[in-house]
Amino acid sequence: MHLLQVLILAIVQGAAELLPVSSSAHVIVAEKLMGLDPTAPEMTLLLVMLHTGTMFAVLVYFWKAWRETYFTSVQALRVRGWQLLVGTAATGVVGLALMYAIKHVYARNDPGFQIEQLFGNARLMAASLAAAGVFILVASRMDRAAGADVSVRSALWIGAVQGVCVPFRGFSRSGATISTGLALGVARRRAEEFSFALVVVLTPAAIAREAWRLVEAHSLTPIASAGGWGPLVAPSLLGMLFSFAAGLVALRWLSRWLEQGRWYLFGIYCLLASGVVLAVG
Repeated sequence: MHLLQVLILAIVQGAAELLPVSSSAHVIVAEKLMGLDPTAPEMTLLLVMLHTGTMFAVLVYFWKAWRETYFTSVQALRVRGWQLLVGTAATGVVGLALMYAIKHVYARNDPGFQIEQLFGNARLMAASLAAAGVFILVASRMDRAAGADVSVRSALWIGAVQGVCVPFRGFSRSGATISTGLALGVARRRAEEFSFALVVVLTPAAIAREAWRLVEAHSLTPIASAGGWGPLVAPSLLGMLFSFAAGLVALRWLSRWLEQGRWYLFGIYCLLASGVVLAVG
């Protein structure tokens, strides 16, 4: 893998991961256009590092807002922490239930089936992108500039919708969760802050899972025989830095359009991108 390819993937991943446009669809299209194999060990390692970079971008960007929201008092921490717990639990229940259903209905209990096998399905990804686009457009019509704060009820719904995003690449996580908040009458800024607080809770587990897949697939042997980890770690670290920078830019972009009432434009983009995914896939 060339350094230029690493940088392109880092920028695509860093921006699309945080914008409501589905990073998976964009990264897979970019990989195919550059002739890369997404199942290769070096690709898995790179994506782990890119996800790490975007997670740090979220932490840096929202830290001041979260400090004012979560850490002003013990009571605030207790209330907000409970909302995060409810949202995360809802994500886990819905996400695991969907993956169980997919394995037992779609895969017919195939013991070797993994949910990642769905990620290369261009039609499913295009349909998920289109669904996300429609959802964003509908939520934009229901949005009110002066909304309410996050409640336990809205946290439950936002977390449940996030669970739907787990098995369906293309159904943008940030697009779906923020749109759910808007549809429930949550203020734009609060919906955004809670959506990304949820992702910070879940991202370490997702990164650990990807790292475990790398080890489980016995990728250590071919990497070692190809010259060791050194030639792969350096580009991956550089990619992490670029995904961090791209993530910060993307978050500023998202916040600006959300506050300016331009959320619907992301929905239009998702609808157009679904057609591109079908054409490339």
